[in-house]
Amino acid sequence: MSGATRSLLRSRDGVARVSNEELFFDLVYVFAVTQLSHYLLDHLTVLGAAQTLLMWFTVWLGWQYTAWVTNWFEPTAMPIRLALFSIMLVALVMASALPQAFGDRAMVFAGCYATIQVGRTLWVLLALPKDDALVPNFRRILAWTAIAAVLWIVGALCDGNVRLGVWAVAVVCEYLAPMNGFAFPGLGRSSTSEWTIDGGHIAERCQQFVIVALGESVLASGVAFGHAKEWQLDAVIPMLVTFVGSLAMWWMYFDTSSKDATHVIEHSNDPGRLGAYFHYTHVILVAGIIVSAVADELVIGEGSHHAEWKYLGALLGGPAIYLFGNALFKRVVYGFTPQSHIGGLVLLAALAAFASHMTVFAVGTLTTVVLVAVAAFEAVVRRRGRSASQRAAD
Repeated sequence: MSGATRSLLRSRDGVARVSNEELFFDLVYVFAVTQLSHYLLDHLTVLGAAQTLLMWFTVWLGWQYTAWVTNWFEPTAMPIRLALFSIMLVALVMASALPQAFGDRAMVFAGCYATIQVGRTLWVLLALPKDDALVPNFRRILAWTAIAAVLWIVGALCDGNVRLGVWAVAVVCEYLAPMNGFAFPGLGRSSTSEWTIDGGHIAERCQQFVIVALGESVLASGVAFGHAKEWQLDAVIPMLVTFVGSLAMWWMYFDTSSKDATHVIEHSNDPGRLGAYFHYTHVILVAGIIVSAVADELVIGEGSHHAEWKYLGALLGGPAIYLFGNALFKRVVYGFTPQSHIGGLVLLAALAAFASHMTVFAVGTLTTVVLVAVAAFEAVVRRRGRSASQRAAD
């Protein structure tokens, strides 16, 4: 490996810390998450939910693949920094096109995403020497991203549900490919043991995206509260309810599992496999936060209204998706599904049976109570478990 190429790769002598370049890069995704939550708020239908879900999976794919590249390459090196900022610019245009991705700006959205996925992979292949161990893996990634890029462009040329269907196939291709080691005729198949990542860096990047998404939830509450004509009790209480809900989601993730997740992946014999699991679980987990941000705006802005079915999808769906994603994540970390999360999902299912007879505020308050109960129960269980372990060690 040449000295120039070696200088582009991250040193594995110590822990790979997240750089300022990566944090700056994430600002685009703050905007993307905001665009998605606003789109869903304006399209509270089954079709609108499906479109938002597909766009979110796409946004996550672009971020996820870039996070792996900056795990292998040093973001502070000038060529990597310029590549990262170039992706950032294209991602900004893509995020700007999100509200019209199923309208007049379909080609802009699809073209930007295809450019990010294919362009990034081509750049890596050009930066790596031909005999580097990562080259075969990135050749396979290039093959799959190229196929998906064709589907994205074809979908942009179609209309209505056909576009949604073609783009869904493209997303499925890019999600299933890593599960099968990017297996491709003539190019072979990768093993997760070949993905020599720094597990702590991947865990930290996922944690930072959770913060980005939770920030949108807090922002949504603040903006909706700011639009209230009078800051009286009937406006303050809904804002407090949504804030406590966001706090419970933060507590459920960061207080009880984020540090353990970092430890588990750092000490894994196959960090590449766990890193892939982290990304698959976080795409669900963060989706729950995005939907919950929509629910927060409804609780503050439409709290006195009857809880119609279109509202219930966000009010109940956001917390349910978050609990489900968090449960899957903790199963990866601990090897079992927390009973608290199962109990929370059961309570939300029970609430769904009579929620249509309540107001938006009442439903939002009860879902917050469920989230707080789950977070509190798990926090107590974890602390008791750690105390018992420490006593046993002593």
